[in-house]
Amino acid sequence: NRYVGGSLYFVREGQLRGAHHYGNQTLEPSRAVNEDTIYHWASITKTFTAIGIMQLRDRGLIDLDDAVTDYIPVFRQAHNPFGDMSDVTIRHLITHTSGLRGPTFPWGGAEDWHPHEPKRWSQWDAMLPYTQLQFAPGSSYSYSNPGTSLLGRIIEEIIGDDIEVYIDKNILRPLEMYNSYFDITPWRLKRFRSDNFTVDGEKITSNGIDFDTGMTTGNGGLNGPVADMVRYVNFLVGAGDMSRYDEVLSRSSLEEMWEPLHVHEEFESLTEYMGTTFFVIDDLAEPSRRFIGHTGGQKAFQAFFYIHPPTASAAIMAVNSRTVSMERDLYNDTRLNLFREVFPVDSGP
Repeated sequence: NRYVGGSLYFVREGQLRGAHHYGNQTLEPSRAVNEDTIYHWASITKTFTAIGIMQLRDRGLIDLDDAVTDYIPVFRQAHNPFGDMSDVTIRHLITHTSGLRGPTFPWGGAEDWHPHEPKRWSQWDAMLPYTQLQFAPGSSYSYSNPGTSLLGRIIEEIIGDDIEVYIDKNILRPLEMYNSYFDITPWRLKRFRSDNFTVDGEKITSNGIDFDTGMTTGNGGLNGPVADMVRYVNFLVGAGDMSRYDEVLSRSSLEEMWEPLHVHEEFESLTEYMGTTFFVIDDLAEPSRRFIGHTGGQKAFQAFFYIHPPTASAAIMAVNSRTVSMERDLYNDTRLNLFREVFPVDSGP
């Protein structure tokens, strides 16, 4: 797929077992990808926001079955042809069963001056009277970016911090993800930030180093090096100081998030489910294995992580480019090869 640059890591029981860097993080000036390169993690951010919601649940500040309108009254202005808008709960948002539209917001455009994402919640609020649920809450499944953005807004309403500040205080710092941040890159990290590129035949177009995800930050605003994401997956698989990890979220709550709830997509010998924000993938090959993870794609960045909790193993991949046709063969083939060839080999003593 002619990626300009990318990284692929594999870890087991807290130890880095393999790290491969490819190509360039920037072309002008020419800078090679290395262990410090900062990628955009896009929708992988959703898992951090969902953990934030579970933290509030475990601290007794919310119930997952609370109505969204209890925290965001303006949400009542949307139209629910199946009942009342108060029927939509936090649980519906965190499991993508709210009935809200699919991945994209209802505006967009190709002009240079068009914002990448809506900047303010007032823009979203203005669209609510023109927004209709696609199905009765809880009756079906549809992956929804606006739904996760609303989870971030609920955290903001309860705590008083912006969602990026809340995640930094309650997840990034406790996990020592000190070089991860949201949206615009701090000056001290500029030299490590990867550009992202659209590839059309021999033409490679830079899309720019930074962009602002606006009010959708909790849905897809996280940036950071793979080394920080290694700390995150080690927390997920429990490789390290469990007492410190429990300060972030208990194992029981994490495992609750990994229960498969709805079929997301079916492939040959793979079934992908949605859990509580995390994707759950059953590889039906012999012997069968279950993986937990999430993907991300925004601008031209593409990324994923997958964990195998029984062996405390994880794979992380990020690339800084995509083809115009957005072909994903290499992306999917890499995932399948990791499931079939790498995780099993590394699961021995």
